Amino acid sequence: QVQLVESGGGLVQPGGSLRLSCAASGSTLRINTMAWYRQAPGKQRELVAVISSSGSTSYTSSVKGRFTISRDNAKNTVYLQMNSLKLEDTAVYYCNADISYMYTTYKNYWGQGTQVTVSS
Repeated sequence: QVQLVESGGGLVQPGGSLRLSCAASGSTLRINTMAWYRQAPGKQRELVAVISSSGSTSYTSSVKGRFTISRDNAKNTVYLQMNSLKLEDTAVYYCNADISYMYTTYKNYWGQGTQVTVSS
């Protein structure tokens, strides 16, 4: 069974930084694309950043230059370093990944979400 477990959310002042982590648990995992999404109150869930298995990255325009996505394949973990946080970054952040478990076909998985609140 596969689980994505997120950590690192919290309350931060504008201009501050947070680092989110998301670890995939389960045996014999192969992980393809990993990504972070976010959903603010009253808004649709949006893609924030994505990283391929080879390390190629892409970001939504509103976070370019401020957020960095990275991954540690040995730990089955993806990170999101968030700097220069703004009030509008407040949202629940979700981890997402395409994972093959026990050599089965790839499936898409979601984490439970972690709250990021930017407030003075």
